[in-house]
Amino acid sequence: MSVRVKLTLSYAGFLMIAGVLLLAAVWVFLLRYVPERAMLINPEDNAHLNGVFPVRSSLQYVFLPRAAAVLAFLLVFGLVGGWLLAGRMLAPLTGITDAARMATSGSLSHRIQLPGSKDEFRELADAFDAMLARLEAHVAEQQRFAANASHELRTPLAVSRTLLDVARADPNPDTDELIDRLQTVNSRAIDLTEALLLVSRAEQRSFTRERVDLSLMAEEATETLLPLAEKHGVTIETRGDITPMLGSPALLLQLTTNLVHNAIVHNLPEAGTVWVTTGVRPDTVVLTVENTGEKLTPELASTLTEPFQRGTERVHGDHPGVGLGLAIVKTITHAHDGTLTLTPRSAGGIRVTVELPAVSPPAGPVSDVH
Repeated sequence: MSVRVKLTLSYAGFLMIAGVLLLAAVWVFLLRYVPERAMLINPEDNAHLNGVFPVRSSLQYVFLPRAAAVLAFLLVFGLVGGWLLAGRMLAPLTGITDAARMATSGSLSHRIQLPGSKDEFRELADAFDAMLARLEAHVAEQQRFAANASHELRTPLAVSRTLLDVARADPNPDTDELIDRLQTVNSRAIDLTEALLLVSRAEQRSFTRERVDLSLMAEEATETLLPLAEKHGVTIETRGDITPMLGSPALLLQLTTNLVHNAIVHNLPEAGTVWVTTGVRPDTVVLTVENTGEKLTPELASTLTEPFQRGTERVHGDHPGVGLGLAIVKTITHAHDGTLTLTPRSAGGIRVTVELPAVSPPAGPVSDVH
């Protein structure tokens, strides 16, 4: 049976039960006090009593058929009224069902936009609309990502094929130079493939959550990248609180490493600075990485987390990367139910803030300066 039929039968059933109870109340509290036999009344002694006093059998004879008719009417009224009422109550589900069918067929642009008051059906429709909007944005992002990844992967393969074609056509090829160039191209393809796999792993959340101190991740990333910072003449300053949370140590280390690496290579040509700070808020832990550098517009900063977006004139030739640094940071942050914020600094450079759920109260401060 459909939900509408079930609701109709329920309405009619409750109405019948109410009718039976009402008639039973009439019988119990009224008819039981009617005498079973006729009463003899002396008019001289009871002048105030006038009229006819029926016996119980006469009232039963009249009452029972009328009660049956009333119950029959209540049954019909309950079925018809219940059917109409159930149809009206379930009408919003038709729009939700149609939208679900359209989404199943691949159309994610349809929205229910259910009118009316803020009831349970309206909340369900609004939640469904929000889900469709998120799915549509996610699918569009995945399509852009797949197209960009295909283009980026095709480039090193095309370069390798060109190098091999040139070497084959050259009667006296320089083997060492060819091997060096192929190795460079191959290394870039491997780095890009590993970055794509990391993004996919983070998006699927296929990792085990462990207790992690984000401040230790920041210190480890800073220590690892210290030679690169010295090579670029960049000073790294780290400070902050112990920041306990639940997450993947490998992914969180990758997140902090990417942020510090970007802050180093996208900095001033000399005498640049990177600040790495960790902190604790009531329910979250915060990692902030900011650097000196070129002045950025808010519009450009908002696009830097897009895959393969490297910014305009912000890439050093010796560290071109694969264009997935901040995209990986964004994916790892979302996989840990956090938020990522990019804010241009008024003096130049950018401030990147990662806010993640915390698991315990803050501990004492630690600091370190390189």
